[in-house]
Amino acid sequence: MIIAVSGTPGVGKTTVAKLLAKKLGYDYVDLREFALKHGIGEMKGEELEVEVDELAYYVEKELKDKDVVLDGHLSHLMPADQIIILRAHPKLVGERLKERGYSEEKIAENVEAELVDVCLLEAIDENENIIEVDTTNKSPEEVVEEILDLLNRGIKRRVGIVDWTKVYDEVLPYLKLGGDDEWA
Repeated sequence: MIIAVSGTPGVGKTTVAKLLAKKLGYDYVDLREFALKHGIGEMKGEELEVEVDELAYYVEKELKDKDVVLDGHLSHLMPADQIIILRAHPKLVGERLKERGYSEEKIAENVEAELVDVCLLEAIDENENIIEVDTTNKSPEEVVEEILDLLNRGIKRRVGIVDWTKVYDEVLPYLKLGGDDEWA
């Protein structure tokens, strides 16, 4: 079984994916490392740019009969049996990315992506089995327990539980408005 853990950078994907893999006894697969190992994509500065279809081909070819937890913000676009979309308050995403030294532009891009459900909407276009989990104010262990509880109860689809529209004013400081150098 392939379980894909995805979401905007800063929502807790890697921590949750590693813990989930350990609890299930599955292999943990970092999608970025997987792509590099298979010569997929090219480095543009710090970022790896990949052709999603090529990456999906290799994921299917190499992992289809294995029990793995895929970790990566493109994993929801891979051929997986279950997609887990992690969500976090956009302000929290902004703070975490600031701590990681992301540029203001990248912070704004990712806060906006979380605000408007980008990963969830992309996942819905690609897959039926999607579980959305809000990680805000939860420990990684609590998030994993929630995921395992849902899976054990046979729940394969739970979407629409997060709505950040009411927090728009709170995240304005993280969004670039107007010109390139104008911040809210």
